[in-house]
Amino acid sequence: MDEAALTLLPQREPTLRMVAMPSDCNYTGDVFGGWVMAQVDIAGSIPALTRARGRVVTVAVNSFVFKQPLFMGDVVSFYAELVKVGRTSITVKVEVYVQRDLVKPICAKVTEAMLTYVAVGEDRRPRIVPSDE
Repeated sequence: MDEAALTLLPQREPTLRMVAMPSDCNYTGDVFGGWVMAQVDIAGSIPALTRARGRVVTVAVNSFVFKQPLFMGDVVSFYAELVKVGRTSITVKVEVYVQRDLVKPICAKVTEAMLTYVAVGEDRRPRIVPSDE
């Protein structure tokens, strides 16, 4: 049996969910890697800014692995979770799954990434991440 047929979505709410549209794809219907990377950055920033209680900026993409392609019409779900909170930085893991084919539904994990954000103040300089109280 196909690995994608055995894959299930995580049992928690996705941080972000959308459908890959024609403008997100090349002429053959494959989703641009850059589009996926941008959405991963948005999804990762959500728990980071919530934990930082304010503005964060991306300072590093620690890892980014494309496991399978994404196609036009895929329902794409992004699951982001905090991995580490430092003095000014927050590391977030993002996993990306797709659901496709309404006749024979398939779910597949297509991408995973680790990103680091830094909390910044109004002056756009690093600031201390508030305690988790």
